[in-house]
Amino acid sequence: MHIAPLIRAARATTSGLPQGFWWLWTSTLVNRTGAFVLTFLSLYLTQELGYSAWYAGLVIALHGLGGVAGSPLGGMLTDRWGRRPTMISMHLAGGAGAAALAVVSSAWGIAVVVLLMGVAMQAVRPAISAMIADMVPEPDLRRAYALNYWALNLGFAVAALGGGAAIFLGYRTLFVVDALATALCALIVFLRLGETRPKAADTVVGTPEQQVNVLDVLKDAPFRTLVLLNLLVCLIFTAPWVGLPLTMAHAGLSADSYGMVIAVNGVVIVALQLLVNRITEKRSPAALLAVSSLLFAAGTGATALAGTPLVFAATVVVWTLGEMVHVPTNAAATARLSPEHARGRYQGVMGMSWAVAGFVAPILAGWVVDGPGPDVLWMGCAVVGAVAAVGYTLLLRRALAENGTPEEAGQQEAAQITVEKAEPIGG
Repeated sequence: MHIAPLIRAARATTSGLPQGFWWLWTSTLVNRTGAFVLTFLSLYLTQELGYSAWYAGLVIALHGLGGVAGSPLGGMLTDRWGRRPTMISMHLAGGAGAAALAVVSSAWGIAVVVLLMGVAMQAVRPAISAMIADMVPEPDLRRAYALNYWALNLGFAVAALGGGAAIFLGYRTLFVVDALATALCALIVFLRLGETRPKAADTVVGTPEQQVNVLDVLKDAPFRTLVLLNLLVCLIFTAPWVGLPLTMAHAGLSADSYGMVIAVNGVVIVALQLLVNRITEKRSPAALLAVSSLLFAAGTGATALAGTPLVFAATVVVWTLGEMVHVPTNAAATARLSPEHARGRYQGVMGMSWAVAGFVAPILAGWVVDGPGPDVLWMGCAVVGAVAAVGYTLLLRRALAENGTPEEAGQQEAAQITVEKAEPIGG
């Protein structure tokens, strides 16, 4: 591949965004560069502390369960308290949890700490997404979300490599480094980012703007459809992280082979995210979400036909392309459908769909592999991806139209008025 197209794509993708966005981008990069806890937690629990693999899986599932509660909590705090204080407090809480893991060794203690870390780590995401929507003009939103996602994956890649190289220092040292990196992230937000919450949100508690809860958000029919379809895609996206190593083991391949295959995911994102974003800009959001669903369906479905590390890696490339298209497009679609005064809560509800999938999919994937078998898992993923693609095409094409007709604009405005009328019901 020639380097010139990548350079042109990088320049086009990174130009014209506000300075505040780049400080937020930097904080994401710093935070993810030090993200060692989840990467090495299962090894720490089994190899260092001697717990069973079952317990390690349970603890990681608790992290996802914490995220189910943390996402709507973070959305509420983002709108009521503000983006900046929510990010600072939740980053510090997550850092404190990482530091606590360096000293806590009891089974109950670890479980509680990881659960609370799941709450804190997921609660910060609605604030980040809402701040990006506040700072960046709507035509550039998808590009901004793609860049932030690129920073997340770039930092994760560095953390995986750095953590692997520094493992001789001990797992506890890595957790302390994680805590320091998260604290530095909070410091960047404190020193370089101002509050971006719209003025209209600065109202007295009890006014309609303050009375939006999760149920009220889900009364928004287009957004509810977006959340449900995203949940389907998230289930497919999460399944390979449990199902793929089990499938490769069934095929007689080693754990080292799985490590090399799954590393393709991060490498492809870091290398191609900017180019993919350049290719997909100005495309229909509903069409992009449908295409990403089909890529997930094709990549996961083809896993049933794989038998060698090279073919497994090829399937990872396919569904990774789907991931690269889906994540920023879905985030921009969420921002597009969100009323300005409730951006945090809308992002929180969307984040909850990711957290639910993160909790359910590993359990479901493990059960299917142990029962009906790996082929059933991957064929099921292909079917779910195809269903999601049809849903995006038939149900959200008009709602997500960036240049809709006056009739479509009227329909969207009517839907918005319906949501706003429903808001005083909440508490």
